[in-house]
Amino acid sequence: MAFQLKEYASGKEGPHLLITGGVHGDEFEPMTAIRSLIRHFDSDLRLQQGSLTLIPVVNEAAFLRGHRCAGEDNLDLARTCPGRPDGSVTERTAHALSELIRQADLYIDLHTGGTEFAVTPLAGYMMVSDPEILDRSRRMARAFNLPVIWGTTPDLDGRSMSIARDAGIPAIYTEYLGSATCSPDGTASNVDGCLNVMAEFGMIERDRPSSQVQHVIEDTRPGSGHMQVCHPSPIDGYFESRVTVGELVQKDQTLGQVVDLLGTVSHPILADQDGIIIMLRTFPRVLSGDSVGVVAPIDPQHS
Repeated sequence: MAFQLKEYASGKEGPHLLITGGVHGDEFEPMTAIRSLIRHFDSDLRLQQGSLTLIPVVNEAAFLRGHRCAGEDNLDLARTCPGRPDGSVTERTAHALSELIRQADLYIDLHTGGTEFAVTPLAGYMMVSDPEILDRSRRMARAFNLPVIWGTTPDLDGRSMSIARDAGIPAIYTEYLGSATCSPDGTASNVDGCLNVMAEFGMIERDRPSSQVQHVIEDTRPGSGHMQVCHPSPIDGYFESRVTVGELVQKDQTLGQVVDLLGTVSHPILADQDGIIIMLRTFPRVLSGDSVGVVAPIDPQHS
């Protein structure tokens, strides 16, 4: 499985940074941001040390379908790593991506909420046991400079982050809105964030911006970070939201309701804890068991 990628080398010793977008085929700000980075490095921007690999669209089969997953096997690439070299299209892509991650020294995986969700701008990482790797991941997340930093359990497998975890590579993933759009602000923030991380590790020269971080959340409860299972809908129907992404909510506050097709049956969805709306369904059609939103707890000492 070959990727369309660009590589840049400074000729001087330093970290090898891998940046990927389009692990899901319906997440467009990361693809646009990485193309912008390619234009920068093809023109006037130069690495001071280390090397850089940029992949705008990892999951080309899913992108061409305009969907989170490729149609041939309908597997989620972010649940399929490390994949197989002789498997289905998603398994082969997962295998090739995993190989590239293992060759890196630092890794950034850019995401959005895709066509069905919006996600508050955040930089996340796994709370790995190695203190040095965790410290570098925290540095990367803070340098990326989005409003929310979210450290979660390291026990989730199948993901790009779990490959980095097992290989001992500092890594972050980011999220920025979604909802089947391509936000100019999201694109610009992804570009700036990647350049900020490069500057943090001495790969380029760049002034440190003022901090935009508002909340630092570290939650190692089992399953934290698995957004697709939170606040599931009890029926097939239509989700009507009563909150907005990034809003602070209290336990048992109504996030919205799911109604049947006639609107005669209504099921309120209540917040499972105090916290901030990290992800919210913006595509109204919902199937039974689908998430309608995610609330992440806030620690006042770190906010």
